[in-house]
Amino acid sequence: MRYFKYAIVGGYIAGITLLFYIIGLLYHQTTTAAGTNNNSVIVEIPQGASLTRISHILSEQGLILSPSAFRLLAYIKNKQKQIQLGEFDLNATMTPGEILEKITSGKALLHSITIPEGYRILEINQLLVSKGLTKGDEFISQTKNPTLLKQLNIPTDSLEGYLFPDTYHFARNTSAQAIVETMINTFKDKVLKKEFLQQAQTMGFSFHEIITLASIIEKETGAAEERKMISSVFHNRLKKHMLLQTDPTVIYAIKDFDGNLRKKDLSMDSPYNTYRYSGLPPGPIASPGLESITAALNPSETQNLYFVSKQDGHHQFSTNLSAHNMAVRKYQLR
Repeated sequence: MRYFKYAIVGGYIAGITLLFYIIGLLYHQTTTAAGTNNNSVIVEIPQGASLTRISHILSEQGLILSPSAFRLLAYIKNKQKQIQLGEFDLNATMTPGEILEKITSGKALLHSITIPEGYRILEINQLLVSKGLTKGDEFISQTKNPTLLKQLNIPTDSLEGYLFPDTYHFARNTSAQAIVETMINTFKDKVLKKEFLQQAQTMGFSFHEIITLASIIEKETGAAEERKMISSVFHNRLKKHMLLQTDPTVIYAIKDFDGNLRKKDLSMDSPYNTYRYSGLPPGPIASPGLESITAALNPSETQNLYFVSKQDGHHQFSTNLSAHNMAVRKYQLR
């Protein structure tokens, strides 16, 4: 009988000891950093990953001591469903609690990407894909999203010209729709100003027409000081009901343009062919910067109707065809 009592007491002591050991072990594993190496480890939390999978990813990278202890910690703090997608900059000196806080706070690693002025949607898509921010044509598809088009109330089926060229910062798993919305919102903030809209109306243009003209100006010159001069030529030609005859619009209409604009291209049947159809094309041909939009609204006061490249990044302007032909012979046929 005495032996039986000792066995029961011994069992209780052993059980309590084991319990304290487990509690101590879990406390150690949920509060202690996995190592002393503070080198950055970029960890990607993929879409659809379960808490179990995430805990094993962290363990495999040497960032936590125990996957099960990390999961327990997530449940204790009620953060098991708050883990964000994306890449996170972590290191082995962070405690499991610090790591959990980082990956549930939305502070994912951001990638910087600069969209140059004059890029068209196809080029922006290529840039995003090269940076690993989008895949395939998912970005292009979103630029035709009717819901997004309604935000700007534009009379085309594409956001060409309305994705503002700027430097952006996106997390790796940002959706293509969110990227497009960010660019639209930047356009709204920087371009859709009351004075711009009123100025376009006063000039007799819709704002869509101004953005279309600005995109042509953007593609015609990279010289800031010439933008208003280029704008003047197009405004003067529009007033005289002359064809705009601008190469960039034709190039825009050519699928898989190889860099060589041929004579036959100038007669192609496309509403973007300004050698064949009068007025502005149906919509922008690229994303214009703020300077080109300002130039479209504020052309220089000239009588110029022509310009030709000097082959040095600048242009020679002329008021009549005779002077223009002389400039062509001087700068293009020498």
